[in-house]
Amino acid sequence: MIVQFQSSPNGPSYTPGQQQTFTIVITDPIARIYGFQMTARLESDQANGQAGDFTPAVRQIVICDNNRFKPAGGCPANTPVQFIEHSSPYTTNRIQVSWTAPPTNVGNIHIYVAANAANGNMTETGDHIYTNHYVLTPACSDAKPTIGDGGIISAYDFSPRAGLASGTWLEIYGTNLFCALRDWLGSDFDGQNAPTSLGGVSVTINGVPAYVDHVGPGQVNVQAPDDPTVGDGIQVVLTNSAGSSNAISMRKNALAPALLAKASFNTQGHQWVVAQHQDGTYVGKTGLVSGLTFRPAKVGEIITIYGIGFGPPTQAGTTATVQTLDNKPNFRFGQILAEVPYYGFSPGSVGLYQFNVKVPTVTVGDMQLNVDVGGITVNQNLYITVGQ
Repeated sequence: MIVQFQSSPNGPSYTPGQQQTFTIVITDPIARIYGFQMTARLESDQANGQAGDFTPAVRQIVICDNNRFKPAGGCPANTPVQFIEHSSPYTTNRIQVSWTAPPTNVGNIHIYVAANAANGNMTETGDHIYTNHYVLTPACSDAKPTIGDGGIISAYDFSPRAGLASGTWLEIYGTNLFCALRDWLGSDFDGQNAPTSLGGVSVTINGVPAYVDHVGPGQVNVQAPDDPTVGDGIQVVLTNSAGSSNAISMRKNALAPALLAKASFNTQGHQWVVAQHQDGTYVGKTGLVSGLTFRPAKVGEIITIYGIGFGPPTQAGTTATVQTLDNKPNFRFGQILAEVPYYGFSPGSVGLYQFNVKVPTVTVGDMQLNVDVGGITVNQNLYITVGQ
């Protein structure tokens, strides 16, 4: 079952205040009669945020979430969500739904649809229900993008200074990069393969398409593609519907390692690495970061630390499975080397490395975490706490 949208250069989108038609296409080899239900929600409030207004056609009704028919003035303020659905079965597998977008740009809108495919034998035997979910972005005219001077960094939550390598993550800053905000969704993937374009925005690194995770007016996040070329003069170019940006030249290395170390973990005079116990609790002093649960690591315990840019095999642009890295990283608590039972991809992620580290026998307290891989030292001044 699919929903077809009106043609748009940026994919499924809406123009504020304008009416458009959704066409539900239900494919089922034994179905003879069909039905549906659809709702439109604000991304900012998917539970209660009604987006736009449905106009019922023949064989259609609109119900408010108080289970009453929508009155002429719209659903009540305390039950605003609308559900448009069939009032009697269709004998065609193509059903059209009329919807008017909100009068202003409200950000992304989520369309949820369920479809009935029945064989008409008056029982539920052999009938099927299909569901799907779509995201509409605000339609707008992009201006030609510009990448700012020094406008490309490694992922900030890891280390903005880590640099470029195959499979690592980059943040691109500039102006007119895109006209709205959007992150990739599961529906943007082709099986296990991440998208190389999002909302009509694409990025090439040395002429090779990167994988686009986030687009916005001033920031675009991408995963660098697999490409054996290293050295100076690697060109990064961003393209949207209005054209291509200026090219930014970068140096590319075989490795650009960095560990997860969020800005919120920079407290009490140190930048603490983001590490977790096996139960998901964070490693650190109690109360280290407001709203999160912490406890110190213990000698002999295995903790999990995450990173980017640690090198081959990178499997850029694909959902990762369990696989060990070619280069084993060294983790030192102070100067004491730790065992690393697993060093590879974080399963189910894209471009994220996972390190299961066994805490060595060290003196209790706060200490530096020193990491190197393939002869390259991780350029971060990180700390970790070991307790009793």
